[in-house]
Amino acid sequence: MKYQFDKHYTREEASALLPQIRGWLERLNRLSEDLERLDQRLTSLTGQGHDIGGETVNNWIRTLAEMQEILAEFQTRRIFIKDLSRGLLDFPAIIGGREVFLCWELDEENVEFWHDLETGYSGRERL
Repeated sequence: MKYQFDKHYTREEASALLPQIRGWLERLNRLSEDLERLDQRLTSLTGQGHDIGGETVNNWIRTLAEMQEILAEFQTRRIFIKDLSRGLLDFPAIIGGREVFLCWELDEENVEFWHDLETGYSGRERL
């Protein structure tokens, strides 16, 4: 059978990654807030006609680079971020011979839900 994804997780494999994933999501959300602040600062400087080189731009670039590094961790593991602020993730999996997503949200203790590839969050069912 031909599957859409080249990597599939068992519930145990996905759950084993959760401590690391929680740290990445926390860091991503913090960096996202930093980036927003830096964007506002840059916007106000350009609006006033200031030269916008220097530390603000360097911090903005560093923040983006760090976000990209963390996002690459998800990408190389084939874990899909569906909503960063909620910490909503999908892990490709095989259940009963069908390709589905294991679905996990940051406030959940363990990976306990799945849904079809097409239905998304609204089609979540308990494992």
